Amino acid sequence: MSLRKQTPSDFLKQIIGRPVVVKLNSGVDYRGVLACLDGYMNIALEQTEEYVNGQLKNKYGDAFIRGNNVL
Repeated sequence: MSLRKQTPSDFLKQIIGRPVVVKLNSGVDYRGVLACLDGYMNIALEQTEEYVNGQLKNKYGDAFIRGNNVL
């Protein structure tokens, strides 16, 4: 029985369109639907909610997160 190793890029392509939680270096979490991402790990989310210390702070339609901020 052989298992094919999956790269992180392969995994991320499989979850486009699904709900995700993105954790930032600052401790803020964004929850939303993964719309797309690029090779720099820049992320676009739809139906985005911003959580600070576990508390909902804001809701955004669309959000763009720079990859260097992702934990």
